[in-house]
Amino acid sequence: MHHCPHCGMKVKENEHFCIKCGKQLPQDLSERLEDQKVFNKLWYIPIALLAVLLLSAGTYYVFLQQQTADAKSLYNKAEDLTMDGKYDEAEDLLHSALEQNKHFSQAEVALSYVQKAIQIENSLSEAKEALAQQKFQEALTLINEAEKELKNFNGDAVKPLISNITAHRNTVKIEELKYRLQQKPSIDDLKTLVWEAEAIKTDQGKEITADIRNQIVDYTFSKASEQLNDKQFADALLIVEDGLNYAPESEKLLSLQTTIEKEKIAFETAQRQRIEQAISSAEKERKLNENDAIELVSVDVSSDEQGKLVVKGKVKSVATIPINTILVEYSLLTKTGTEFLSNKVYVYPDTLYPDETGEFEFTHFDIDQKGKDITIKVDKIKWYTDQ
Repeated sequence: MHHCPHCGMKVKENEHFCIKCGKQLPQDLSERLEDQKVFNKLWYIPIALLAVLLLSAGTYYVFLQQQTADAKSLYNKAEDLTMDGKYDEAEDLLHSALEQNKHFSQAEVALSYVQKAIQIENSLSEAKEALAQQKFQEALTLINEAEKELKNFNGDAVKPLISNITAHRNTVKIEELKYRLQQKPSIDDLKTLVWEAEAIKTDQGKEITADIRNQIVDYTFSKASEQLNDKQFADALLIVEDGLNYAPESEKLLSLQTTIEKEKIAFETAQRQRIEQAISSAEKERKLNENDAIELVSVDVSSDEQGKLVVKGKVKSVATIPINTILVEYSLLTKTGTEFLSNKVYVYPDTLYPDETGEFEFTHFDIDQKGKDITIKVDKIKWYTDQ
């Protein structure tokens, strides 16, 4: 059975005209159809297979492109969640993105970071629990180890986590400082703690640093004043200079330093002039004692936050010329009026001009009595003039 070359109708071998279109069939139809049949068998099948392969490849390409787009969309959402610190949700989306595209290298890196971030958050939670139990070193170790886990990561997504780690570390250090300050540390311990506090760049860190510095200043002022009262000028200056290493802008210590230097010069000058001024010194001292150049404005004794006894007061110059190196001598008495301690303290600033006021303050570290149980009496006020 063959086919009509004009219309494709089936024709028999002995027919000369097509029964459908009526056209005459070629006499060599049999031979021509034999050749065509051979051609169809050899070429139609591979052509068809090629067409199927091309169609499959195109379909697969479109499918891969869609998967890539879906993976990219999931990655972008995970990135936003990571920036917000929602690491568990981000991890789920990144797993889904890799299911869509197994060769998505950015998603693999992001997933590695997110999983590391989850571990770090767990470590920070453990550090918080250790802090609650006052295990400060254990908490700091956990935080430091967590920070080391980030050494291979960088970028905007890492910054919030680093900030979180830093905040946790500062919190632990602040709480440790508060705890150590409650243990009534020695002056040497305070000198160490002030640098630790200064390294914490937060408002609380600055507040604690200022408090420690004030304690160092008070201690330094008291000890240097004791040396000054004993005429140990070199030792007094060394104590003040050491205190200024920790509180270089302290007006209280700077004023005391000036006072010590002037007292040292005055003392040395007095020694040199003692013989030649022997006759007139008694009269000058009497006139000085009789001169009413200083008025006591106020004086008070109380206990500070650490329970130490603090003497504070103010004086006013009623002189007509500048006066300097003002020394206040006072006594501490019980409620019954019994004197149990006398002391001297210098007024700051060192020099007072007419109608100006100055202050004096002294912290007694060795007295256990409360300020409310003590009264104070100013015995004498001395000063120098430039004339």
